[in-house]
Amino acid sequence: MSTCVRRFGKWVSLVSKRGFSTTTSSSCIQKGAAEEGVKSLNLYSAINQALHIALDTDPRAYVFGEDVSFGGVFRCTTGLVDRFGKHRVFNTPLCEQGIVGFGIGLAAMDNRAIAEIQFADYIYPAFDQIVNEAAKFRYRSGNQFNCGGLTIRTPYGAVGHGGHYHSQSPEAFFCHVPGIKVVIPRSPRQAKGLLLSCIRDPNPVVFFEPKWLYRLAVEEVPEDDYMLPLSEAEVIRQGCDITLVGWGAQLSIMEQACLDAEKEGISCELIDLKTLIPWDKETVEASVEKTGRLLISHEAPVTGGFGAEISASIVERCFSRLEAPVTRICGLDTPFPLVFEPFYMPTKNKILDAIKSTVNY
Repeated sequence: MSTCVRRFGKWVSLVSKRGFSTTTSSSCIQKGAAEEGVKSLNLYSAINQALHIALDTDPRAYVFGEDVSFGGVFRCTTGLVDRFGKHRVFNTPLCEQGIVGFGIGLAAMDNRAIAEIQFADYIYPAFDQIVNEAAKFRYRSGNQFNCGGLTIRTPYGAVGHGGHYHSQSPEAFFCHVPGIKVVIPRSPRQAKGLLLSCIRDPNPVVFFEPKWLYRLAVEEVPEDDYMLPLSEAEVIRQGCDITLVGWGAQLSIMEQACLDAEKEGISCELIDLKTLIPWDKETVEASVEKTGRLLISHEAPVTGGFGAEISASIVERCFSRLEAPVTRICGLDTPFPLVFEPFYMPTKNKILDAIKSTVNY
């Protein structure tokens, strides 16, 4: 197998500081991790820093949800109420439908509404408000009104002991709805830049945060205000033999599989999708045109997961170039288990076996 693997360094495109409503053109710069103005942060601290910046740079920004005033379950909103006051950072009743409904109204009045759903597992009571109201607000008014300032933050995915009410990955439900964006970061630096982009984007966004990485993922993060572009996938590892696509916490598992595959002479190209809707088809297509093979991995159940949409799109676009069937290594079609979580999760070994099977097809 080819061994033309080159690991990308930690370089990102940073956008100059600006508020949501400014019209000043942005300029892109690159910063190395060793440069001044960066600090080692875990993921929840990067989220917290982004929220501080969002509230500080725009007086129209508000943070609200269950228990956010004392820092929230995962401490992502720590210190916000002390600095910005209870009128801008406040608790809500235990009613997800009410949280999102209030956020839609707040955003419709030209504010930046940053709503927190404590766990993604509990976002379902707000499903009607998100898909029937927020997503369609601009369309049904003929562009006279919108709630583009709405960002819904929520922790998702496995945490090691959450079971069927605290470990679900429901991102695919929202990817079926035109009018909203779905974004999932993989690391602290990505989380801060992507969250600020979501808050300032003129469309409602559901921002899923991988709770497993809140404290485990640590990275050098610029301390200033920066944004990362939405709907742009990132090739975080170059390769020649097979393309791997994932998002969120699954990227670290997939990277481990890529490293083990490299030891066996298999060159893997790894892509972080980052934005699921609208997703960057062109980057994935260009990679598959090069490698001829595709593997997709996510924690959500395999049936109806977003990996199915990626698979269908790439088969349509790259059918004549594919040298093996598209492979999906995902969660099982069962409720998320507790003691059997290791059997449910798409692990490094499952992905590695699928890599070798696909390459040797």
